[in-house]
Order: sequence, then C-alpha cells, then structure tokens
Amino acid sequence: MSYTEAKEKYAALGVDTEAALTKLKTVPLSLHCWQGDDVRGFDTDPTKPLTGGIQTTGSYPGRARTPQELMADIAEVLKLCPGTKKMNLHASYAIFEDGEWADRDALEPKHFAKWVQFCKERGLGCDFNPTFFSHPKAAGLTLTSPDEDIRNFWIRHGIACIRISEYFARETGFPCLMNIWIGDGFKDVPADRMGPRMRYMDSIDKILSCGYDKSLVYVALESKVFGIGVEAYTAGSAEFTLSYAMSRHLTPLMDNGHYHPTEVVSDKIPALLCFNDRIALHITRGIRWDSDHVVAYDDETKEMMKEVVRCNALDRVFLATDYFDASINRVAALVIGMRNVQKAILTALLLPNEKLKELQDNGEFTKLLALQEENKLLPVGAVWDEFCTRNNVPAGSEWFKDIEDYEKNVQLLRK
Repeated sequence: MSYTEAKEKYAALGVDTEAALTKLKTVPLSLHCWQGDDVRGFDTDPTKPLTGGIQTTGSYPGRARTPQELMADIAEVLKLCPGTKKMNLHASYAIFEDGEWADRDALEPKHFAKWVQFCKERGLGCDFNPTFFSHPKAAGLTLTSPDEDIRNFWIRHGIACIRISEYFARETGFPCLMNIWIGDGFKDVPADRMGPRMRYMDSIDKILSCGYDKSLVYVALESKVFGIGVEAYTAGSAEFTLSYAMSRHLTPLMDNGHYHPTEVVSDKIPALLCFNDRIALHITRGIRWDSDHVVAYDDETKEMMKEVVRCNALDRVFLATDYFDASINRVAALVIGMRNVQKAILTALLLPNEKLKELQDNGEFTKLLALQEENKLLPVGAVWDEFCTRNNVPAGSEWFKDIEDYEKNVQLLRK
C-alpha cells in the first residue's frame, strides 16, 4: 500500500498522518553505546569478565575494541535510523590518551572530550551513567557498603559523573539525564535489609549535595528486582528508588526488564506521570527475567509508547534503549532496537486516541474493543516507510544491505 492510500485510511478515522510524522521527528531517543562492545568500556582490562550483575553472552565476530571502532559503529547506526537521536554513555567509556589513566573517582570532563566532539559533529545530545560495576572496588557492595573507604570511593565517582554530565549539557546544548543504578544486593536472604538501604540513601544524598545546575542535569534513579548473584535482595528495589526519587525531586527511571515478569511498565507510566514532571525509560526486552534482549516491535514496547503518547508526555519522558547481545551483529542489534522503538512511537501517534478515550468514558466497551482490534491491521508500515524516506534512511528491510557491507568491509577485518 502506498503512503497516500494509508493516509486516506487513517484520515477516515480522524487521524492525521502528517501530524504524526511531524511529531515523531521531534522525539529524541537515546542510543546506548554499550551494545557495541559488550559493555566492556575502555577503563579496565578487556580480558577480565564483567562483574556486578552484568553479563553478556555470545561471541559474534566484529566487537568494537577501541573508541575509534565504537564511534565508527555508532556512526553507521545513526545513518540507518530516522528521527532525533541522542547518545547514552557509561562512565567506563572514558577515553584516555598518551598513557594517561584515571580511576573512576577521579574522572574529569576532559576524558570525554572526544565523545563531545562526536556528538557536536552530529548535533546530538548526550545522556550519562555512572558505572558501579566491573571494577575491583565493585566486587561486593558499592554505595551500600559498610566499608567507608569503598563507599566514599563510589560517592566521589557519583560526584565526578555529575560534573561530566554538566559538561555534556553545556557543550551539546541539550540537557543530560544522569542515571544512577547499582547492582548491590545479596545472593541469599539477608540478616539486615534496612541497613544497606540507609547507607544507599546517605550515599546518594552526599552525591547530590555537591550542587549542580538542575536546568542542565536531570538526575535519575533506577531500580531492579534482582540480578545474577543478588537473587534474594537488591538494595535499590522499586519501592526504595521510587520513594527516594520522589522525596528528593529526582527523575524516576524504569527499565522494563527490572521488574517481576508479571509486571508491565506500560501500566506504571501513567501512574508516575500523575506525580512527576518527568520520568525516564530504559527500553529493553526481558525474556523470563532481565535478559536485555534486543528491543522488538512487540506488545509491551507498543503499550509503553501508547501510554506515553496518550498521556501527552512525549516531552516529559526521557526515552533510551538499553540491551546487549553478543550473539548477533552488534551494529544490526542497535539499528533493530532503535527502529523498533520509533515504530512503536509512530504506532501510538497513529491511533485515534481521543475517540478511544471517549468510548471508554461513555462505557461503550464493546465498540472500544472492536475498534482497538481493527486498528491493529491499519497500514502503519506504509507510514513508517514514508518517515524513513523523508529522513533519508533506508525504508523497509533495505537497511540490512548496509549492515552486510559494513560487516564484510569493517567488522570482520578486526582481528
């Protein structure tokens, strides 16, 4: 079906496809860098295993090994994804030159100057994350540690990351979301559940007390239900992080892989928007647990974006992808996930949301169900292809030819 035909079908339902395309163009989506190199970063020994609840599986060839290779891979992704993009970095992606090295509590903005240059050349904003894992001082607890030296090290790291986040915001001209997530917890049932959380609260209070420009940096706090090695207890549970974020006027961040498998983040989005000016989402795909599979154009991804759109909150929700899969081409994984989130946003924008709400408010539930089901077969694909064409990126599956060429000519040459 052509775009013109699809436009007419949507118009018959009162949906303006041109307005949807215009709106989608303005929605920033943060691209996470850590898919490209299996969450290795550049500040620790790449031969050592990941720690702190992080694990990547697979050995597909072509992993980025240097900042230059990772930037080249990300540039390839950006040219295959339409719309407005941002970067999303972890502190472990600091770039050191001429034999210099700084531990995580001593990181400075200069260690991210090349990332700023990369973003400015492409008109990108940049979000940021302290890295509380894969480090000798993260072998056990970090911000919840009863060892004051360990805890203070990670507090200093958090403060350093706030300064780096301000640097990104000032240099790029876009606000920076700085997200705090730790994997602190216990494998078996703990004897003290409250103590670690009180130390966590005190640690974040000390990080925030450094003072920062809140118009430039939005500090977010992310929860997790459990992880590898912390199956029985995590200090940063949903109840703790949400309570802390709201009590300190921070931005709650929900990763849709960080909840019990029977919970859905789509239902939580409108609840949090009732009480928060802004919220943040890390969009992933969990299979039975927080497995960080590549984002698919699946029911929950579409439902999450429906709620953001229905709440008229596209300018109140920070959107970012977050997953890592080393069993497939890493550049393709980033393209697939980014394009699927954008497809889900477009699908939500193409729904007759006001009509559906009216039917619900009037108690016309039979008609509501019928219309919801009919909407599933509307030609969103034709509108998506039009969006890609207007943004000068390949439509349909045409983008995969670029991936095959890039893999052959660049990635497979990395020996």
